[in-house]
Amino acid sequence: MKKYLFSFIITVLISTVLFAGEGKKFGKEISTKESTQISEILNQPDEFLGKTVLIEGTVLNVCKMRGCWMEIASDKEFESIVVKVEDGEIVFPMEAKGNKASVEGVFYAVEVEEENHEHKEGETCGEEGESCIHKTKKYLIKGLGAEIQM
Repeated sequence: MKKYLFSFIITVLISTVLFAGEGKKFGKEISTKESTQISEILNQPDEFLGKTVLIEGTVLNVCKMRGCWMEIASDKEFESIVVKVEDGEIVFPMEAKGNKASVEGVFYAVEVEEENHEHKEGETCGEEGESCIHKTKKYLIKGLGAEIQM
């Protein structure tokens, strides 16, 4: 009996060592070999537009409704990027928050309108008290595949 118990414990220990570091996979298998720092992508966005990239970082937030996006912390403080997927194509779990993730996807930009009630010097936005609409670019990654250490 002791022999079987000892064999079982050894098997469990070996399995734990072999599979340590394995993350939970979502979407397609990651094929990009080298990761790019998020700060590098955001500092030179035009260089990466339309390209497939592999990023790594801590999951800061996950879509509470459908798990269709997650926000990944950059290597640079107070910087992050959102990984967006088609609803239902990949569902990121809420439990991913706070865990390390590797994500492969296509880097892209969308133009968003932001409302601002403060007028800048020389800016005309209509009547006093009206808000100004400013168009800015928001950068995202269209997620293809991810591995989250959970």
